[in-house]
Amino acid sequence: MIAAYQARCQARVDLALENLFVAPSEELQRLYEAMRYSVMNGGKRVRPLLVYAACQALGVEPERANGAACAVELIHAYSLVHDDLPAMDDDDLRRGQPTTHKAFDEACAILAGDGLQSLAFSALLDPTLSPQSEAIRLQMVQVLAKAAGPAGMVGGQAIDLGSVGKKLDQQALEFMHRHKTGALIEASVRLGALASEQAENDELKALQTYARAVGLAFQVQDDILDVESDTATLGKRQGADIARDKPTYPALLGLEAAKLYALELRDQALHALRPFNSAAEPLRDLARFVVERRS
Repeated sequence: MIAAYQARCQARVDLALENLFVAPSEELQRLYEAMRYSVMNGGKRVRPLLVYAACQALGVEPERANGAACAVELIHAYSLVHDDLPAMDDDDLRRGQPTTHKAFDEACAILAGDGLQSLAFSALLDPTLSPQSEAIRLQMVQVLAKAAGPAGMVGGQAIDLGSVGKKLDQQALEFMHRHKTGALIEASVRLGALASEQAENDELKALQTYARAVGLAFQVQDDILDVESDTATLGKRQGADIARDKPTYPALLGLEAAKLYALELRDQALHALRPFNSAAEPLRDLARFVVERRS
């Protein structure tokens, strides 16, 4: 069931994204090619799926969340482009393809990431993609800016880079990952809810609880896959975190305990959705998918 839903959502957001990569002049063609390459070269689109599913859970057609769905994927893609650079994680492979700085060059990759970040906020403010009121669009921009910036994803990456070779306890590890990975996942759910323009405060609180659990579960499962999967399946270098001596959940808790923790987080997410009816079923399916995925 999740596969069919994922395919529909991927098609919807990919169509909207494709229209954003039309270079306004010949001089900018290569930059736009690098931006398009960074976004349209595969990916599970988990964050746009969460946007659409949150909007749908509140009884609103998911198309109203196209701007938010594009925005979170653009921010996610920009973060990967920059994370893969030699100055950070120095990766050569992403989604089974050469990373952007390998397919183009480092300078072009940096500029492509910068461009994707700016484009994300343009998508949120575009009334064609985001037909919400101006007040709601402004609120959505604030949510994304906080999640993507130094108090969120960027801050988490800074902590991650500073943690190489160190032994973190579980509290410190979760603090890092709630910023690096969780912040954008939480923002995806909140943006979908805001895009519906139907969310009550108690619903927003329940969705936040759901998103916090899913965001952490996603990272725990990522750490598990770095141990158990292979490069071909992952689409990136298997064992990279171990090779860099990064703190991970399997290293801290043990592999089996990490798996149990991922399932516990899944159950927390599902519990948070108890007040919602069957319209929230895609959110429930996504919570299960996050800990069952193999890549």
